Amino acid sequence: MIKLDFHPAGRHFLQIPGPSPVPDRILRAMSYPTIDHRGPEFGAVGLKVLAGIQKIFKTEHPVVIYPASGTGAWEAALSNTLSPGDRVLMYETGHFATLWKKMAESLGLRPEFLGLPGIEGWRRGVQPDMVEAHLRSDTEHGIKAVCVVHNETSTGVTSDIAAVRKAIDAAGHPALLLVDTISGLASADYRHDEWGVDVTVSGSQKGLMLPPGISFNAVSPKALAASKTAKLPRSFWGWDEIIEMNRTGYWPYTPNTNLLYGLSEALDMILEEGLDNVFARHQRLAEACRRAVRAWGLEIQCADPAVYSPVLTGVMMPEGIDADAVRRTIYDRFNMSLGTGLGKVRGRMFRIGHLGDCNDLTLMAALAGCEMGLKLSGVSVAGSGVSAAMEYLAAHAQPLSLKAAA
Repeated sequence: MIKLDFHPAGRHFLQIPGPSPVPDRILRAMSYPTIDHRGPEFGAVGLKVLAGIQKIFKTEHPVVIYPASGTGAWEAALSNTLSPGDRVLMYETGHFATLWKKMAESLGLRPEFLGLPGIEGWRRGVQPDMVEAHLRSDTEHGIKAVCVVHNETSTGVTSDIAAVRKAIDAAGHPALLLVDTISGLASADYRHDEWGVDVTVSGSQKGLMLPPGISFNAVSPKALAASKTAKLPRSFWGWDEIIEMNRTGYWPYTPNTNLLYGLSEALDMILEEGLDNVFARHQRLAEACRRAVRAWGLEIQCADPAVYSPVLTGVMMPEGIDADAVRRTIYDRFNMSLGTGLGKVRGRMFRIGHLGDCNDLTLMAALAGCEMGLKLSGVSVAGSGVSAAMEYLAAHAQPLSLKAAA
C-alpha cells in the first residue's frame, strides 16, 4: 500500500523543471473563499489577470486563459487555426516537441517533422536554415503552420524564436508560427508580438510559480483571422466566445477561481521584481549550475552554449551509470526530486530545475544534494561543483531589492 503521510523533517526540495515550488504568497491567495464567478468582484479579478498576463507574454493582443494543462493549450492552438488534413511543419528538439507532433497526428493533421538525426537533435535548438529550406520547397504554400518549442523542458535547450520568424519571412511563406513556451514563460525572455508569433502556448506550473491547472494561448490578429475559417472541431477550446466574454472579465464556463487568485498574486510578484530582473536571476542561477556540472567533470545535455536554458540544466551520466538510480538515491537520502530523462535520453541524464521561486540558497542546496548523491552512486566526480557554483555566485552577487516601508 502506498504511504501518503510521508513527512520527513525539513522541506522537500522540488528541483524538477516544473511543477515548480509554489510560494507562500500564492498559496495564501489561493486559500481565499471562492466567490461567485458571475458577480462583480470576480469581474474585477478577471480583468486584472487578463491585463497582467499580456505583460508577461509581451503582447497587446488577447491571451486566452483555460482551466487546463499545457497539453490542452497545445490542442487549442491547433484546433483554432487549422483544418483536417492540413500540413504542419514541426521541429524535433526533444520529448515535448515529439508529443505535440503526436497530438497533431491524432487530430487529423499531417505533420512534417524536421530535426537533426538521433540524439544530436535533442542537444541543439531549432535550426532556422532547415526551416527556411523546407518552406522554400513548399512552393504551393500547402504548409499552414510552423510549430516549435521555445524552451524544451526535456533537454534544457532554448531555441531562437526570432530567428525562426526570420526564416519563415525569408522563405516568403504565409504559414502561421505556433510556439510552445510552457516552461519558458516568466523565466526566459519571450516576446510574442516583437517576434511575430501567431499563437503562443504556455502553462501555470513553471515560471509563473502556480500549481498545474491553468494554460494559455496568446493570439495574434493573423491567428484570429485563421480561426474564422479553420475546420478542426472545437467547442471548449474555441477562442471567439472566450475573448468576447473576457472583455468584461468573465468566462463562458466556470473558471478555476482560486487558481486565478493565485495567478493574480503571481503576476504581482513577477511585475514587482521586474521581468528583466527575473530573467537575469534565472540566467545567473543557470550559469552557476552549469559551472557545477563542469566542475564535476560531467557533460551538459545541451551541446550548444548559445542556447543553454535558464530554466533547467540536463546532466549527462557517464557510460554505465543509470541516471534514474542516481535520482532515486538523491530522493531517498536527501528528500530532493530531480527531473528524469525522457524519451531518447531516458536513463542517460537527469534534470536540475532552477526556475520560478528560486534563489542562491535553494540552488546551492540542490547542488549539494546532487554532489553527495553522485558520490554515493559511485560516480567519479572531478571536483566540487558546489565550490564552483559558490565562487561564481559570490563573484556575481545580486543584492536583494528591498522596498522601503511606507
